[in-house]
Amino acid sequence: MSESFVLEDARESASPARDEDRRVFIKSFGCQMNVYDAERMADIAAEEGYREAHAVEDADLIVLNTCHIRERASEKIYSELGKLRELKDERRRRGRGTTLVVAGCVAQAEGAEILRREPAVDVVVGPQSYHRLPELVREARLRPGVVAADFPAEDKFAHLPISTRGAIRRRGVAAFVTVQEGCDKFCSFCVVPYTRGAEASRPVRAVIDEIDRLASAGVREVTLLGQNVNAYHGLSEDGRAVGLAGLIRAAAAVPGIVRVRYATSHPGDMSEDLIAAHRDVAALAPFLHLPVQSGSDRLLKAMNRRHRVADYLDIVARVRAARPDIALSSDFIVGYPGETDAEFEATLALVRAVAFASAYAFKYSARPGTPAAEALGQIDAATKAQRLARLQVLIESQLQAFNRATVGRRFEVLFEKPGRREGQVIGRSPYMQAVFADGPRSLIGVMAEVEIIGLEPHSLRGRVVSPAS
Repeated sequence: MSESFVLEDARESASPARDEDRRVFIKSFGCQMNVYDAERMADIAAEEGYREAHAVEDADLIVLNTCHIRERASEKIYSELGKLRELKDERRRRGRGTTLVVAGCVAQAEGAEILRREPAVDVVVGPQSYHRLPELVREARLRPGVVAADFPAEDKFAHLPISTRGAIRRRGVAAFVTVQEGCDKFCSFCVVPYTRGAEASRPVRAVIDEIDRLASAGVREVTLLGQNVNAYHGLSEDGRAVGLAGLIRAAAAVPGIVRVRYATSHPGDMSEDLIAAHRDVAALAPFLHLPVQSGSDRLLKAMNRRHRVADYLDIVARVRAARPDIALSSDFIVGYPGETDAEFEATLALVRAVAFASAYAFKYSARPGTPAAEALGQIDAATKAQRLARLQVLIESQLQAFNRATVGRRFEVLFEKPGRREGQVIGRSPYMQAVFADGPRSLIGVMAEVEIIGLEPHSLRGRVVSPAS
């Protein structure tokens, strides 16, 4: 969950804050892209001259940056809004106005319905329009209840301010960079095509310029983000279409960048040149999150996933041939409408066959407006819960086995922040594991060779052998 940044002063009859006092609090739910969007809203705030609020009670502007990927996501937001309405009323009694904004995918999906259900909301803004936030907040001061939940033709990235060096440093040595948005796959369970729109890719130069600014301010690792990131097809300066593999190579060549990651991928776009990049680009982390969702071909077809189990296993084999030390992660849905006991067992068999380093498993939950929400054969809650528990036990056993296998190995760890005690630092392994080691704070931002000497429940203990870069 992301938090706190500043934007616009309040409306209504309550006294607006003085310029030097205006603050905003942003609470972000859901995916990594929402974290990135929250940071960009922070940049908009900084350009407007506002400061962050460390507590929601101190904010003149409150932004909920929402996610619509789970069932009842909107209901959770309305519950949150009820509490914020009370806070807004209390601040009004103290003579301080508060502007309340709902942003993100719930805003995109529900639009004016949010205003109908919660009149305390001043602005509803979808993820394609948040660059207009200052303008929308000013408009709401004159005419409460502003909605901007369309898909504008303009490129929102062209209107975003550049992150300041100070803001980048506060966010740490690892950063997200959105390179692609939207999805054309229309999986039957997914709302992304409806809330984020069609696939669109940022130009190569725009992405590399952003990474260069991040590196100049101390960022050492970038994660290239997209709803379907390996469908990236940005234009180069000479007008050629460049795929994700080419973008990875360009990102890895930026001075100061020592590690590159990407998320989230679709098996149907796992091209040969992208697999080759895992072999050839030293800075590309040996970790691949590649959602498969089910071990049943019939269910994959019903999900409109456009791949079969055999296709997925073939990709796994080719990726491991290119990069033998690669770790794999995936997503699974259990209890999809019509899933039989045998089809669930096929999913368990797939997990055993691949041996994932980590994975995420979810009970199927109906997303309003998606085909699967109306499908016959909805699975009862108890069966879904039982299947999920079995799958999670298997996934956890594979995760622990992978972690145990790292003990005694040496690999490069990028240290990101101080540890829980003095003289300790925390970093990430190439495989996304948290690693604790004794060492000075000067190691933060350094890629060091670390020997793994022990395990904790959710992390690794390491010994710094020598700084690498």
